[in-house]
Parts: sequence; structure tokens; C-alpha cells
Amino acid sequence: MLRLLLGVLIVIALSKTGLSDQPAEIKVGYLHQPLSRIKISLMDVPASNDGLAGAELAIEDDNGTGGFLNQHYTLIDKLVRENDDPVAAMTSLADQGASFIVTSLDADRLLRVADAGKSRGVTLINAWALDERLREQDCRANVFHVAPTRSMLADALAQYLVWKKWPKWLLIVGSHDNDKLFGDALRHAATRFGGKIVEERTFKDTGGARRTDSGVTEIQRQMPMVTQGAADHDVVLAADESEVFAGYLPYRTFDPRLVAGSAGLVATTWDAAFDQWGAVQLQNRFTKQFQRSMTAHDMQVWTAVRMIGEAGSRSGSTDPGKMLAYMKSPDFSVAAFKGQKLTVRDWNLQLRQPILLFDGKNTVSVSPQEGFLHQVSTLDTLGLDRPETKCSLK
Repeated sequence: MLRLLLGVLIVIALSKTGLSDQPAEIKVGYLHQPLSRIKISLMDVPASNDGLAGAELAIEDDNGTGGFLNQHYTLIDKLVRENDDPVAAMTSLADQGASFIVTSLDADRLLRVADAGKSRGVTLINAWALDERLREQDCRANVFHVAPTRSMLADALAQYLVWKKWPKWLLIVGSHDNDKLFGDALRHAATRFGGKIVEERTFKDTGGARRTDSGVTEIQRQMPMVTQGAADHDVVLAADESEVFAGYLPYRTFDPRLVAGSAGLVATTWDAAFDQWGAVQLQNRFTKQFQRSMTAHDMQVWTAVRMIGEAGSRSGSTDPGKMLAYMKSPDFSVAAFKGQKLTVRDWNLQLRQPILLFDGKNTVSVSPQEGFLHQVSTLDTLGLDRPETKCSLK
């Protein structure tokens, strides 16, 4: 009888505090397309769950915090294949109750989804597309961006090269559209920070396979010819997002020169070797759970999902409108093992963040570099700043 009475009293106490209620559920969508598996190195071929693994780990972290606030986060995954309608996929997620959707889509698909999602009250967080236009002339008020822009990556690299007093650059740009966009970003960075592009060359993709018995011999002969007779330079900058030639440049240039850009010294948001500011514990948790290393894509998706969790916990609400208002407020920030809290640029909803410089094995440096100052945030020295923006959020 005494035990029964105590049980009743506990139930009454819990009901008064609200702890007996079912947790309020926040559904988070993840909308993504298959990633290209064409890579120069077999070691760089992405895992089938690249990005998705980051979302799954972040949902666990959101629930770790949300559990104290009677909030529960659920991830709903949706893959958009080549012939699938991305708008229909977004609508399916919205119908299931996802008001916040993290995306790993190309720019055109993202814009279609953003415009269709506006009437549904859907907020998107871009974790993949680098395109400047998504934050400039094609910006949308319902799209946040965790993925950096090409200009952020190029500026991070340029700052370091200028700081090292290696200001003369030979720029080699691939023939694909994304290569050209990265080339534009590198040119802008040179102008912005005092680098000098002494010569430009184009590497045309003529197709063909280099993974043959004669591949090494062909590459060893071809790469010196690509860089032969160039004007005096300190560094070879490669703009090769399509992964056609840049990976073959290190140790094969005609003159003994450093390589940077799409190979050699690379600007990125994350790398499996990164071990500063508590990153090791995140790396270890990820490796233990997924039996592989955490990629930049995983980290960008992780950060996007954590932004949603942070908005829910800090606003103290599961109402999408209140969460969105907090995400757009000056008080919002997210911790992402980068040595400082990351905040959102209010003029285009881009996440400010340090950019890491890696050589394939170790952290070489982290930008912004010392001495590059800004009146608001040194992170705003990376990428287009407020006075340069063409964005009008609507």
C-alpha cells in the first residue's frame, strides 16, 4: 500500500512539472542527391553514406541536449536520384512534418526546392553547394548556408600564401564550368589580398582514362609540359573541381614549385586529420560509429543539423517560426570545433567559419590569417563582404 501511494505521488509530481508528457518532436529532413564517385584517387571516392552519417551523428547530439528540454529530434532521409523531382521530394518531407530540411543538392535543384518550399514554410540549410550566386543574386530568405562559398575557400588560401610571402601564382584552370567558377574566385582573391597571377593556362578535359598500365608514364610526361615555360612564379594554383588534372600536379611540375588550390595545399571546412579545439572527440565518435573518417561533407551536414538543435534548445521552443526567428537573430551561434562560435551573416544567411588548410596529412594552417583585420569579424575577410553583396533577401 505504501509503495502504491508513493507511486501515485510521483506521477502527480511529474504531471505538475510536465515531465510525464511525451517529448515535443522536431522532424528534420535531409534531402540529398548521389555524389559523383569519379575521383583521381581511389582513396577519395566518397562512402555511400557521405553526408548522411554526419546528419545521423548530429541528430544524436541534438537529442542529447533536447532530452533535458523534453524535445525529441527525428531525422527523415530522402535521396533524390537523377530523374527524380526534387520538389516532390521536398513536399514529401514537408508532408511528414519536416519544417527544417538540410540539403546536399546542386544549385539549380536547391533553388527549385527553395522557391517551392516558401509557401510551405520550409527552411532549408545548404550543406553542399558552393555557388556564390546562391548567396548573391539568387539568394533566398528561406535558405541558410553552411557550405562555404568558393570565394571563402579561395580567400583562405590567398591569405596564407600572401602571409608566407609567396605572392606570384601560375593559375591553371580546368575546362568545366565549376572549374571556371573556382578560377574566378582565385582571381578575385589575388586582387583582394595582393597576390599576382603572373600567367594563366587552361587544362582541357579531352576524356580518356589514366588508370591503365601506361597511366603513370603518360602523367609523368604530360604534367611537366602543362607547366613548362611559365613566367616566374612561387606557387601553381589549380582550379579543378572536376578532378581531371590537379591531383597529378604535385611533384610533376616542370619547375620545382608548390601546388595549391584543388590539390597540394587545399582549403576545406574539415579533414580527418584535424585535431584542434576538441575535434578529436568528435572524430573518434564518428569513426567508432561509422568505421570511417569524417569528411568535410559529413561535417557540413553535422553542423547544419546542429544549428536546428541549437535553435530548438536556445529558443526553448519547438515552434518552427520561433526557432527560425532565433536562427536569424544576432544571438544565434553554433559550436563546431573551430575554436570559436560560428554565427550567421544577416545579409545572405551564410555561416561564418574558419577555413582549414590541409596538405593531405596535417593541418598546415587555419584562416583567417593573422594581420587580416575587419571592423566586425575577421571571419568576414573570407568571402564577399556586406559592401560587396548583391543579395536582397526575399
